[in-house]
Amino acid sequence: MPRFFVDSISDEKYAQITGEDARHISRSLRMKKEDTLIVSCDGIDYSCVIKGISDDLISLEVLFFNKCSSEPSIDLTLYQAVPKLDKLEMIIQKSVELGANRIVPVLTHRCISRPSEKDFSKKLIRYQKIALEAAKQSGRGIIPEVLPIINYAEALDRMKNSDCPLMLYEQGGVRFSEVNFESVKTVSLLIGSEGGFDEEEVVKADNAGVKRIWLGDRILRCETAPLAAISVTMFLTGNL
Repeated sequence: MPRFFVDSISDEKYAQITGEDARHISRSLRMKKEDTLIVSCDGIDYSCVIKGISDDLISLEVLFFNKCSSEPSIDLTLYQAVPKLDKLEMIIQKSVELGANRIVPVLTHRCISRPSEKDFSKKLIRYQKIALEAAKQSGRGIIPEVLPIINYAEALDRMKNSDCPLMLYEQGGVRFSEVNFESVKTVSLLIGSEGGFDEEEVVKADNAGVKRIWLGDRILRCETAPLAAISVTMFLTGNL
């Protein structure tokens, strides 16, 4: 069944879809009155029937609603060191599909791609659209956020607020199976770019209370590592 996102639901009885999604429903999908679809709002799925349709406005009546079953029980934030080329687009798409709630691009010492905040902000609209489409495709109940780029120190500072801050480090650390996820509600994953992390960054992470995680002897590409880490985390927390 087609899925769309709305900002609000009126008295849990009525909803409206406007803009590009309305045009998509009326023109591309060619849906009609009395056809049904799902709208998601704040993690709740509303099964609706179309009562009015035009290129600009879809009027809906809510039939029933329930909590979105595809939303994980943990709030996972991916702190991803900025990779080269368009790798970040793929990371965003797959991270959303796997259950991440937000993706935070981080500028680390070994990042080859070093966009300014101004240049990066121009790409945020596209990145957020990728997150939106991935959320629709995977049946998410929320639209995960892609946040503005931040520096490494700020990333570590934000990670301190997480129940379980983790850093993937190719030179050693504990295995995922050794991490205690019991009672954990928020997880932060810090992943390096093509060159990984330098020794000073690792020490700073240690001092900030970020636990080193090791994925084994195989060295994963920077676009593979976050997907592996999110998948393992979701599995170990009963969300996969």
